[in-house]
Amino acid sequence: MNSSTEAPFTHPTDCTEVQVPSQVFMAIAVASLSENLLVIVAVIKNRNLHSPMYCFICNLAVFNTISSLCKALENILLLFKEAGHLNSLGRFELSIDDIMDSLLCMCFLGSIFSILTIAVDRYISIFYALRYHTLMTMRRVVVTLSAIWVLCGTSGVLMIGFSEATTVKIFFIVLFFTALLLILLLYVHMFLLARHHANRIASMPGDQAHHRQSGLRGALTLTILIGVFVACWAPFSLHLLIMMICPENPYCECYRSLFQLHVVLLVSHAVIDPAIYAFRSTELRNTYKKMFLCSASSIFKECV
Repeated sequence: MNSSTEAPFTHPTDCTEVQVPSQVFMAIAVASLSENLLVIVAVIKNRNLHSPMYCFICNLAVFNTISSLCKALENILLLFKEAGHLNSLGRFELSIDDIMDSLLCMCFLGSIFSILTIAVDRYISIFYALRYHTLMTMRRVVVTLSAIWVLCGTSGVLMIGFSEATTVKIFFIVLFFTALLLILLLYVHMFLLARHHANRIASMPGDQAHHRQSGLRGALTLTILIGVFVACWAPFSLHLLIMMICPENPYCECYRSLFQLHVVLLVSHAVIDPAIYAFRSTELRNTYKKMFLCSASSIFKECV
């Protein structure tokens, strides 16, 4: 198996590659898996969370869960490799490596599109509040989620199958920055309009005002998610960009020496997201509390 956290140096440099123990990646993967499974179970269990926004959040948690499983499995296989039980050049090992890398690429793209769909959902809930349930039907949610999975799954396979091609690397980077730009533009427009309509909230009927305020809280939550997403993924994307524009520059090689730290940030994204949901969503927090109380009491009737 080839570790996806290894960054080979092809040119001499005075910078020593920073090594992160595999136990760190394993701990992050286990924490991410636990938290995201908790989100998925909470959304499925609580009927009050069966709304378009939480469907998209649950979808993001599923992508995070898959990526966590892949990283945990990768670390386990690396331990077998170090013990001499696996051949890194074997056909079976290479096939498993390609499958896991394809799943990780799929999850990366899925995270981008999931956050983008959540942003669109928040935008509609704020500025088309009266038509929200007409525009965001569960049928459209299912179609959107299906399209995301088909697109991301296909792209993940193609990106690994043609990973040596410069075009694939360019596509990977362009996709990240394009999606980020679209989300940021959406937010700029969202909050400019939110500021314009802020004075109208007080004069609106109670239900409409509450709905719009709820949408604004959701927009703030997504803003935090976007900030975390950029902080976790930008260093890794910059690493890929540097690989293409200055592969022989020693200063660029110094930045590449931090590759494993960039991967730590990347996989930590799946740990931070569920914590943000729990902190920002009262309904989700209450669901967590009820689930924990049910587990502690072991009384089924209290779980209904």
